[in-house]
Amino acid sequence: MSGNIGSPSPMQPLRVGNVVSAAVLLYRSHLKTYFKQAVIAHLWVLIPIYGWAKYAAISGLISRLAFGELIYQPESVADASRHINPRLWSFFRVAFQVGLSILGVYILLAIAGGFISFLVGLIFVFALGTNAAVVAPVVIALIMGSLLLLGLTWFYARWVIAEVPLAVEENINGGESVARSWELTKASAWRIQGVVLVAFLVTIPIVGLLNYVPSFYLASLEPGSAIYWTVYFISIITSLIGGVLVMPFWQALKAVLYLDLRSRREGMGLQLREPPQDFRSY
Repeated sequence: MSGNIGSPSPMQPLRVGNVVSAAVLLYRSHLKTYFKQAVIAHLWVLIPIYGWAKYAAISGLISRLAFGELIYQPESVADASRHINPRLWSFFRVAFQVGLSILGVYILLAIAGGFISFLVGLIFVFALGTNAAVVAPVVIALIMGSLLLLGLTWFYARWVIAEVPLAVEENINGGESVARSWELTKASAWRIQGVVLVAFLVTIPIVGLLNYVPSFYLASLEPGSAIYWTVYFISIITSLIGGVLVMPFWQALKAVLYLDLRSRREGMGLQLREPPQDFRSY
């Protein structure tokens, strides 16, 4: 690994670009290890419940491995697994709780957006009369899109590292790990939103090509036909490949964010080792 992926001062937050660059550097430096774990995770995800729990646990495992590299205390997969495996169902609880919370936020934002859009529509009708039919739908779509994007990414920013404390810290359960994420991110949500959006842009070529393009093509086919099921099967395979490729990047990104947030809020409580000489030029 080359380049220092730490901050020059533990009290200075990493910039958005630095967080993403550090995650990319980790991903590239440990591609073989992280990729193998991502493949295993995506094979497990095909099995309901227990397989989903394994997927969540392996996600945490990758973040733990990345965190160990960041603090210059690397672990083997076997050593990290001894910490992760006993917490299997706690990782499942974290994933379920965050997923349910995001769904609840989406529903509330959709209701709020619908109400706001209704009021905006009434205002345009009174102000523009028949011309409102042309202008109002565009304005309403912009309002709904902006509200959902900003709202969902803000709340996601508060829970983005929810599994990392469980993967890294001792004497913590799933619920406490989610609460820990909320606490650590409370002063940095807008910056983390920027990180999430940039990271999304970095991964969108892979996700778009492997996840979205087959799905769009599938929508144009006749359901139940032979070609439909062929493309459907191919879309599942390409979606799994896309997930395998981007999963290690996102888990490394979460480890970088976690270290950044903890070092700023808790300073030397992390007891970081002195980085090797060749790490200091990043």
